[in-house]
Amino acid sequence: MKRVLLLIPHGAEVFETAAFIDVLGWASVEGCEPIEVVTAGLQPEVTCTFGVRLLPDALIGELRLDEFDALALPGGFEEFGFYEEAFSATVGEVIREFDRRSRPIASICVGALPIAHSGALTGRCATTYHLGDGRRRRQLAAYDVDVLDQPVVRDGNILTSTSPATAVEVALALVEILTNRANADHVRGLMGFAST
Repeated sequence: MKRVLLLIPHGAEVFETAAFIDVLGWASVEGCEPIEVVTAGLQPEVTCTFGVRLLPDALIGELRLDEFDALALPGGFEEFGFYEEAFSATVGEVIREFDRRSRPIASICVGALPIAHSGALTGRCATTYHLGDGRRRRQLAAYDVDVLDQPVVRDGNILTSTSPATAVEVALALVEILTNRANADHVRGLMGFAST
């Protein structure tokens, strides 16, 4: 069984969070190997975008990070306070720990920014939200990141993407990394998504 830590900071995007839960859930039930998703926050209750409240399975400080095979990180809205927790020392240390172990780190949209803020993307290729006059891409580049104009970018163990529209692709890419391509394609088909 593979285990994925889904880190949900305050202000996380609901759709992006749900994409990880849903795709990894389908993979666990219908795929070649179970994948357990453990949601974690910095608080017992997390208020996501648009006021949606979630109760994470655990507080991040209660977990042993070495027991997880991958880290998943949705993006979020500044207007809902995403960067307050996403840029915290605690989240930065979690990201660095997964990177030190070369464990997969999958992010969606502006989820790339906390990874860059942690230092894990320094000198590497990545992408982030591409609309809004490119402001988030300039912010990412300021962390000494080579920003690519691609929907999903993988550099070593780190996956980044451009927008909520890529959420399912990132989650399926994580399934492929954790298991194999045939399994990810199997899950994609069962969920009704066109093959790539």
